[in-house]
Amino acid sequence: MLHVTAVTAALAAAAARIVRLLPDRRFGGGPGAVVLRAAGDHVELSAGDGELSVRLRVPALVHEPGSAVVARRAVADTLGALDAPEVVLAVEGSRLALRAPGARFALPRLDAGANPVPDLPPPSGTVDGAALRAAVLPVAGAASREHALPIFTGVRIRSRGDHLSLLATDRFRLAVAEVPWEPAAGAIDVLVPAAALAELARQAAASPRVGLHAAGDRLGVVTDDGSVLLAALGGAYPDDQLDRLLAPVVEAVVEVEADALVAAVSRAAPYGGPHSRVELRTGDGGLAVHGSDPLAGESEEQVKASVRGDRVARVFKARLLLDAVRPFAGRTARLTVQGGLRAAVVTGDPGPDGVDLRYLVVPMRLADPS
Repeated sequence: MLHVTAVTAALAAAAARIVRLLPDRRFGGGPGAVVLRAAGDHVELSAGDGELSVRLRVPALVHEPGSAVVARRAVADTLGALDAPEVVLAVEGSRLALRAPGARFALPRLDAGANPVPDLPPPSGTVDGAALRAAVLPVAGAASREHALPIFTGVRIRSRGDHLSLLATDRFRLAVAEVPWEPAAGAIDVLVPAAALAELARQAAASPRVGLHAAGDRLGVVTDDGSVLLAALGGAYPDDQLDRLLAPVVEAVVEVEADALVAAVSRAAPYGGPHSRVELRTGDGGLAVHGSDPLAGESEEQVKASVRGDRVARVFKARLLLDAVRPFAGRTARLTVQGGLRAAVVTGDPGPDGVDLRYLVVPMRLADPS
């Protein structure tokens, strides 16, 4: 029953990836478990909690096929602490032993029924891993972290011909990204948890091609070494409201080097009081970045920029503005200022990965205490 030899670093990396995707989750009150299954020329690690499930394959020398279920954090911590190049895993009665030269660790085996992992839906298409990461991370960052309204904690993914559209909002900001992809069969329209999708995109970034599998309320993400299946959140965004938000009523357009604006806003934020308010004011040939608070003091900095349209002044929460501008690092960011308290739109030319990102940030009222 399960006797294998594997490269310690590869096995430890797979176990750590599972812990990051399923940090402290439980299914049906049971422990956070992982199934190790040895067959052929690899050992597969699988885990699930009803909302997210993972299967990862690690090359191994299989002396005897079989399986064992252990606590996933315990096996990840044990493997991560080993410095031996190879590790032997073997079932010994009610325990799974991990052996390295001069050392042995034995983990209690758990009930296999506590770890259901569903099959993947049919394939829908493929996308470049680095491009997927570039699109997902800024969009997922715009999702809410408040679970009272689950619809705002997710990223909506839709297929549109040869592009995927990703969208998220927390009601104070909204991010939309378009990323090229190669459709295979079937359309995608699913709302999945933003935090899990962001971690998954980070892990898949090194893959030349990432497969997406969608059906109903499930989205599967497949790389060369395994797969992750996400359960969808309920609900979707009303399309008519989105179209209205994404059609700006322009008062002024500011083109500025993203890195310069990020640096200036970061320096002004400590002077913006407890809520880090930062005011942007357009002028002749530039953009003034201003922070002011009776207790914190005052700062003002001029950033070189190209300005078209009316003279405008808007106040933003520094953190939200920085989240909107940082994805355009190394490029020119375009800030479209709308009338009144309508959201400002941050855009830029698509990057080398073909990702087209739009970020909307709602300005603050001067007397707004939030």
